[in-house]
Amino acid sequence: MEIESFKSLVENNFQIYITKLVVKRAVERDLEIIGEAVKKLLMLEPKIKIESSRKIIGLRNMISHAYDTIEDELIWGIIQKDIPRLLDEIEKIKGP
Repeated sequence: MEIESFKSLVENNFQIYITKLVVKRAVERDLEIIGEAVKKLLMLEPKIKIESSRKIIGLRNMISHAYDTIEDELIWGIIQKDIPRLLDEIEKIKGP
């Protein structure tokens, strides 16, 4: 996943992350794309269960429409904790 490669670009270090505007914008763009994909997936298959789907879509909306209020700490927490969980959920949905 691209977000993992972005984390490695900043040595998975928040202090480096906050100084790298290009990396921050790339991560935000990927999160925006993920939010849009989850939204479309749920429109096509409403029975699919994604634990934080409302939050994922809400984040997408926030990034798209209120980008000047995005907090680095929030995004960092999401890529550290929530993205790995989402990846696990997607793998389970995809199946063997």
